[in-house]
Amino acid sequence: MNDRFPPQKTWVYRRPKRKDVPFAWPPPGRPTKGNPAVTTEETVDPAAYRRHRTLFQAIERRRNPRLRRTDITVTDERAVKRAVKAAALGNAMEWFDFGIYSYLAATLGHVFFPSGSNTTSLLSSFATFAVAFLVRPLGGTFFGPLGDRIGRKTVLAVTMIMMAIGTFAIGLIPSYAAIGFWSPALLILFRLIQGFSTGGEYGGASTFIAEYAPDKRRGFFGSFLEFGTLAGYVGAAGLVTFLTAVLSDDAMTSWGWRLPFLVAGPLGAVGLYLRLKLDETPAFQRLENDAPPVKATEAAQGVETLPKGEFRAIFVEQWPRLLLCVALVAAYNVTDYMLLSYMPTYLSDELDYSATHGLLVLLLVMVAMMCLINQVGRLNDRFGRKPLLMAGMLGFLVLSAPAFLLVRQGSIIAIVAGMLMLGLSLLCLLGTMSAALPALFPTQTRYGALSIGYNVSTSLFGGTTPLVITALIGLTGSKMTPAYYAMAAALVGVIAVACMRETARQPLEGSPPAVATKEEAAEMVQSQSPEPRF
Repeated sequence: MNDRFPPQKTWVYRRPKRKDVPFAWPPPGRPTKGNPAVTTEETVDPAAYRRHRTLFQAIERRRNPRLRRTDITVTDERAVKRAVKAAALGNAMEWFDFGIYSYLAATLGHVFFPSGSNTTSLLSSFATFAVAFLVRPLGGTFFGPLGDRIGRKTVLAVTMIMMAIGTFAIGLIPSYAAIGFWSPALLILFRLIQGFSTGGEYGGASTFIAEYAPDKRRGFFGSFLEFGTLAGYVGAAGLVTFLTAVLSDDAMTSWGWRLPFLVAGPLGAVGLYLRLKLDETPAFQRLENDAPPVKATEAAQGVETLPKGEFRAIFVEQWPRLLLCVALVAAYNVTDYMLLSYMPTYLSDELDYSATHGLLVLLLVMVAMMCLINQVGRLNDRFGRKPLLMAGMLGFLVLSAPAFLLVRQGSIIAIVAGMLMLGLSLLCLLGTMSAALPALFPTQTRYGALSIGYNVSTSLFGGTTPLVITALIGLTGSKMTPAYYAMAAALVGVIAVACMRETARQPLEGSPPAVATKEEAAEMVQSQSPEPRF
């Protein structure tokens, strides 16, 4: 061995731009194939690198080859639109269910939890509403990693079936007067089925759209998922408003409340048909194709060890991203459930406003949001996810108190103005979050990590929002409690948005670039060619 050149190289795996190694080669920040966030680096003697620069550069090119045309995914716009339609319909059905339960909370309290106190019945109804959220993390923990192993399409079909069955079955439950204790027990059972299935719905649907969409239009296509959210709420609010207007209170309590739940059966059949017609996402197909072939015995061992390995990757290696996801979703869901689920109950029970008029005002606000949400998707594709998210969080932080002061005035103009202020702030979050959240995690664990983080946060902060606000109002007697609660959530959201990285117009981590046209792919490859020297 030549004493002039003692062995210098040692293999280290570390994040880019670390300062603890004096000289690193290849240059820090150069992504390795399949995982842009991690760089494989080799410590090399600087003098040797200067003497043999050409050799080292050749080795670098071999280890980190330039992007080829075959590495780039060219999306099929028709396939993207089919994927968006199927995912959005499932999301619409999920929020249709939550909407009708929220808007019928007082009626359901009398049907399943008869009591001498209206407040007690309402709290019992909202407690049952919150029960579904307690099992959502379990559903996310089960369906999320399963979707990372067997594919997004299959899991989303299963969650659609379970959601439809759970919602449809609620419409068939006899009242407390008919079967006593078994009535609320069955309601809780089917709410648990709904909650378990929806644990895999949002994470899967947002991942599905994000992995289908081209990088530069992910915000636009992702906004259709929340268009489905608003469509579900509008459908629920419209149907409940219609039934409340044409039926008497006795008819509504006797049988009218069942109709919205029974609608879920046909909706679920249509959604299942659309999802079964789809192909798996290009990113997941590429991930499967890049996996090395294994023997049957190795595959059997992998089935047993993969869940443990994925949970380790999520909770040990990706815990900062998981915490960021929980914080973002907490701020987003508190404001979402407060405005879209709780507000009609607040207007009728706390301000003695007509229930029908309250639903009509909310319906008007949501229709306006539906008309604008895709424009928000275009804006976050152009200007970035962080500016839009920060605008929404600051809007709730600054405008919540003035908005509720307007709502408390009681006039129709003041109520509409106050709810529009909150609605525009929420719109910035709705149109951006479905593109921002999937980009937090790599393809290998995206479905599982997002499902776990989203559902843990939703269970703790989202689904409990109506219950917590109702209890706090009863405890403090302040009608401004919803505003203070939203402001506290928005403050957490501001900090979380400040900590996240910008992901607009960039490939998803662990996935190749996705473009809309072949010309764009050719241009991307051409841009890597070195400038000619003269």
